[in-house]
Amino acid sequence: MTQTPAAKPQPEPRGAYKTFRTISTRWMDNDAYGHVNNVVYYSWFDTVVNAHLIEEGALDIHHGETIGLVVETQCNYFSSIQFPQMVEAGLRVAHMGKSSVRYEVGLFVHGEPLTAARGHFIHVYVDRATRRPATLPEKLKSVLEALK
Repeated sequence: MTQTPAAKPQPEPRGAYKTFRTISTRWMDNDAYGHVNNVVYYSWFDTVVNAHLIEEGALDIHHGETIGLVVETQCNYFSSIQFPQMVEAGLRVAHMGKSSVRYEVGLFVHGEPLTAARGHFIHVYVDRATRRPATLPEKLKSVLEALK
């Protein structure tokens, strides 16, 4: 059986995202090849999602009964980012289940119309004590709905 190849990922425009956070690149983010190392992109994904949830009052990282654990992550790279540039990270929710959320993040070099990179990660929300899946709290659901 012949499989049809999946469509090649493409950069996306700013309008594909619901909210944005500006992140400064740092000297240490560049690698030996003169651009931001791939592991930094995943840190930016984590930063944009969790900072948004904390600021919106949907996540209490110190005392909340429910916490999000990353179970899957992925990134596609389209153009280089390097120090010293500002990154504008766009955020949206692609899917919300009973206890899980798929966040999608687009990384834009300041002022550029298309993503330099885009990817996703999936949080499964669990009870802090038992680490068993937990139903998304109502406040979290309302914040997530605004990102769809």
